[in-house]
Amino acid sequence: MLDFLKFNTFITQDILIFFYYVGAFTLPWLLWKYGKTLLAKFFKLKNARGEKVAFIALFVCVELCWRMFFEMMIGYFDMHEYLYKISQTLGT
Repeated sequence: MLDFLKFNTFITQDILIFFYYVGAFTLPWLLWKYGKTLLAKFFKLKNARGEKVAFIALFVCVELCWRMFFEMMIGYFDMHEYLYKISQTLGT
């Protein structure tokens, strides 16, 4: 418990992966539901083909950003864990 309060123990990768998949399945649904509203608000598209291309581009960008965010979080927590182990090994 003391390690948790000192932030020596962070979120495990299993929890991060769980939330990644929750978002990976929820974000497309939200885009499907609110995508037309977002596209209409920010772009003035005149035909259905333009809407479809813009929706696909928006979908790819959102999924890519979601993935990169979680990759960064996993990398950060791994770095913290390795640095903590090194500091414990050196006795500081």
